[in-house]
Amino acid sequence: MNRESVLQAISGDSKTYDVVIIGGGATGAGIALDAAVRGLSTLLLEQSDFGKGTSSRSTKLIHGGVRYLQQGDIAMVRDSLRERARLQQNAPHLVRPLPFIVPCESLWQRFMMRTGFFLYDFLAGRSQFPRARGKNAEAAREMVSTVRPERLRWGGVVYFDGQFDDSRLLIHMAMSAIDHGASLLNYCRVTGLKSDEEHRVSGVEFVDEETGQQMSVRAECVINATGPFCDTVRQMDDQSSPRIIAPSQGVHIVLPREFLPGETAVIVPKTSDGRVLFLIPWHDHVVVGTTDTPIDHATLEPLAQESEIEFLLQTAADYLTRVPRREDCLSVFVGVRPLVSPPSGAGEETKSLSRDHTILISKSGLITITGGKWTTVRKMAEDCVDRAIDHADLRVNGKSTVDLKLHGATEAPDASVYGTDETEIEKLIEESPDLGRQLHPELAVRAVEVVWAVRREMARTVDDVLARRTRALFLNRTAAETIAPEVARIMAEEMGKDAGWEQQQLAEFGSVAAHFGMPAP
Repeated sequence: MNRESVLQAISGDSKTYDVVIIGGGATGAGIALDAAVRGLSTLLLEQSDFGKGTSSRSTKLIHGGVRYLQQGDIAMVRDSLRERARLQQNAPHLVRPLPFIVPCESLWQRFMMRTGFFLYDFLAGRSQFPRARGKNAEAAREMVSTVRPERLRWGGVVYFDGQFDDSRLLIHMAMSAIDHGASLLNYCRVTGLKSDEEHRVSGVEFVDEETGQQMSVRAECVINATGPFCDTVRQMDDQSSPRIIAPSQGVHIVLPREFLPGETAVIVPKTSDGRVLFLIPWHDHVVVGTTDTPIDHATLEPLAQESEIEFLLQTAADYLTRVPRREDCLSVFVGVRPLVSPPSGAGEETKSLSRDHTILISKSGLITITGGKWTTVRKMAEDCVDRAIDHADLRVNGKSTVDLKLHGATEAPDASVYGTDETEIEKLIEESPDLGRQLHPELAVRAVEVVWAVRREMARTVDDVLARRTRALFLNRTAAETIAPEVARIMAEEMGKDAGWEQQQLAEFGSVAAHFGMPAP
């Protein structure tokens, strides 16, 4: 992932790409990988950093969707469970089975939950995820010792779903796309769409945000994969395009590990607002989420609302023996969901290939894909590239991502989030032992990871490193701010930047980090 070499290749190349993708989140990276695997010349452009928006702010679950099962959407659950199994097989270093317990306060609740998860496992078919099973009160309390005993009066039902590191999986998808010949660029903002004499989209114009250089490329097909921001690109194509996104935001709080020790997550099957809520062990911390609050418009750095924080704290307090308070929250992160309401009669062909994502093709040929979730990202990408192939009459090689191992994939039980790349990282430490030092006692972040992020993962800012290449900002905002100056120093040395750049980076990171703190009460 070398940004300079990709920019140089583009500036000196007059070829027409088969596919140009706007948006470097999970959907865009998935499409880039699928297209490249099928032999299509592919370029992806991201206005900020890969996964800066929703894709790094999920609940960290690869799952079939318990709430969809409750709603009777059997087909969606079945499809999601199949993709869950594929993701775990293709990226075992990043996706792993995690036990969840549903506390049961009555025999009837336990019976209903056990029946529901029997169906859940049946829909999953053959997979490496263990089957659900009931637990009596004593066994349930041993698994989750900090859950209130009255919530486990009739024990609980334990089932398994997948846990993952979202932004790390995204980076490995991007690296896999590059391994198969795709070109990906962050900090390149698309400013306009190019059209041919027949008024069909034929390429994009963009600006390198680091240098201000204006550039353009030609394409047989342009795909808009900008998630909650897709309406902006659609209106570049046609100013009269109606909005199709009604965004909502989901808030998560992060607590110290002692609130939920052990390796079992807790699911609250029905909160006071009718949602499913999770308490999940993740990177030696506990994530509690999520909310669902309608918002007027999407932003790259959404803010939590006080009512959302109070809801999460109160729901957690209803289940935990130790009541979490505002001062216990180490970080708060917010993701924007692109809830889709496709227009009718708007001159676009709507192809809902599942109820979970939507694909539209405008009169000029711009393909927009939005909606969906992390679990089904591979299938979403496959569906979208299928549409692009049909629309632009592209030639492909017949290959597929169904059984494609992602970059770094290893089934070693003690594998880090870097997978097989950890060997190369250890070589850097052997060459410079100081790089093996931990930057903060409360965060498992080593100096070498900063160097690796710059050299091999296209990290350009302190935010890139502390929020998405490592997860420091998501886990502990104060600790992340403490090590930010050292991260900036290491990056400046790697990138040949001066002290002024370091200070600018620290100011910008401070502004971002403020969004990961508690809102004013």
